[in-house]
Amino acid sequence: MRTNKIAAIAAYISWIGFLIAIIIGDRTDRYLNHHLNQALVINILSIFGGALAIIPILGQTVSWLISVAVLAFLILGIYRAATDSTKPLPIIGDIHIIG
Repeated sequence: MRTNKIAAIAAYISWIGFLIAIIIGDRTDRYLNHHLNQALVINILSIFGGALAIIPILGQTVSWLISVAVLAFLILGIYRAATDSTKPLPIIGDIHIIG
C-alpha cells in the first residue's frame, strides 16, 4: 500500500507525476484509481483553463478563476491522498474518467 500512497500523491503533482503514478502504482487498487481519476480531471481542467486564456478579458478572467480552483483542488487532493482519504473533491469529485 505504501507504493500506492506515494503514487497517489505523485499523481497530483503534474502530468509527469500522473504518468509516474500509473507506472509505479497497482492499477487494481481502488484507492489509487480514485486519486488517479481526480488528478486526471484536475489536469484536464487546467488545460481547459489555459486554453481559455487566449480569449481577451472574459476568457482571461475565467482562466484565472479556474487556475485558483485548480490550485485549491491540487492542495486538497494531495492532502487527502496523504491521509488515506477517498472522499471526493468538491465540484469535480463525481466526474469519473478512470474506472
